[in-house]
Amino acid sequence: MTRTATVRTDVENPELVAAAVRPDNTSEMETRVETGSVVTRIEREDTSGLHSTVDDYVVNLTVAVEVAQHANRHTTHEP
Repeated sequence: MTRTATVRTDVENPELVAAAVRPDNTSEMETRVETGSVVTRIEREDTSGLHSTVDDYVVNLTVAVEVAQHANRHTTHEP
């Protein structure tokens, strides 16, 4: 039996954030964009592996969102 988790995150620029986190996906992960959200489905064989993968993903996602927000501030505000 496999365990699954789906993480849905509403972000300002979902295409950019999804592109930033996708390279770190394992074969057990799928990241897509749905109506203003980044949606990642994670599947693992055991609960502890799922927990670990979700933790790692959330850290990567948090960094990607922060970088996208920072980049947006610098590209949309003229000095």
